[in-house]
Amino acid sequence: MSKYRVRPFDFGSVTTYPLKERHSKVTVDDFCRPHKKGSGVSEFLGNLPDILGARSLRRLAHAIVNARSNGRAILWGIGGHVVKTGLSPVLIDLMDRGLVSSLAMNGAGLIHDFEIAYAGSTSEDVEAQLESGAFGMAEETGREINLAIREGVADGLGIGESMGRHLENLKPAFSRHSLLLQAYLRNIPVTVHVTIGADIVHNHPGVSPAALGEGSHRDFRLLAGLMADLNEGGVYLNCGSAVTLPEVFLKCVTLLRNSGRQLGNFTTANLDFIQHYRPTENVVKRPVRSGGRGIAITGQHEILIPLLAAWLVELSPDTRIE
Repeated sequence: MSKYRVRPFDFGSVTTYPLKERHSKVTVDDFCRPHKKGSGVSEFLGNLPDILGARSLRRLAHAIVNARSNGRAILWGIGGHVVKTGLSPVLIDLMDRGLVSSLAMNGAGLIHDFEIAYAGSTSEDVEAQLESGAFGMAEETGREINLAIREGVADGLGIGESMGRHLENLKPAFSRHSLLLQAYLRNIPVTVHVTIGADIVHNHPGVSPAALGEGSHRDFRLLAGLMADLNEGGVYLNCGSAVTLPEVFLKCVTLLRNSGRQLGNFTTANLDFIQHYRPTENVVKRPVRSGGRGIAITGQHEILIPLLAAWLVELSPDTRIE
């Protein structure tokens, strides 16, 4: 006989109900269908399960296509990782399909894009370079980016437009892979949002802190203007920026609403291999709390973004924007 005062719970009062009477969140109708050799991309995408991440990706693709059909903004915020994992050709193709109305970059995105355009390569070995003090000190990267910003800001431009103009004049060997240049040639605005001291080009003698600050603030104001077209059906995607772009995006949201502009009923998404705090709160949750939808999809950019792009291509009319 146990000495404890409390006895084990008596199951005699437990009630049950028929399984068929319960609402279930998953049914066999939602299941994945196996891929058949030789079948196309459209069939592959249609065979994905209508569950969790695949459902979220499908909803995001439809939101983007609907935004294009309704003339609403499709803003892509991208960090450096998106550029250095080779996704620029995919995004440039989406530009031509009218599925990118503007790009927002952090400083790392700008640097990787320039190096790809100029040299066809990027992403140095930080540990090896750091030991000798050579990390981030490539001559052309610091010289040309800082020159572009100084000259462009002096002419009243933001950093994104300054870099696009400079690359057009420079005519680098790998220009067809540059988001900055290809967007500039298509009149698609690019905004660049820098954290002073965080980017390698801030270590170079040609840096102008005043131009960095002025140019980045102009791009902040431009992004706020672009975001006004998110209202009622637009889409903002944060891809690979854990801190800078989510913070900038949230400040633009409050700037618009504080100024009396309507900003609601739009879709936000965060695509990254880790769901960090700021993208979750500042992109996926807070801006759409009173209306809209926030979507978080976890995975590698080099897989997720081409998969999303394929879905967009299959859903959209096969027309190019001239």
